[in-house]
Amino acid sequence: MYINIGGDMAVRDRNIIGIFDLDGTTVSGKTVEYLEKTQNQGALIPVTEDLPKSFLVTEEYGMEKVYLTQLSAATLEKRAEDDRKL
Repeated sequence: MYINIGGDMAVRDRNIIGIFDLDGTTVSGKTVEYLEKTQNQGALIPVTEDLPKSFLVTEEYGMEKVYLTQLSAATLEKRAEDDRKL
């Protein structure tokens, strides 16, 4: 199944490795380094031009992608849970 992560973007639920809140994770220097690294590799994908609230890490065909989204981590987690109930 697919989960809408904001805008016109959707990802496969089975490809999601993690959903992270930006406020809670960017305090760590390691997270900032990780996001900078993915941006330099071209794997950081902004879903919207709005201020992002969370990010998703996905992997498909051995390639990792990180999506910045304006939706909260709690909203995305709920969508993933609702999808699993179907």
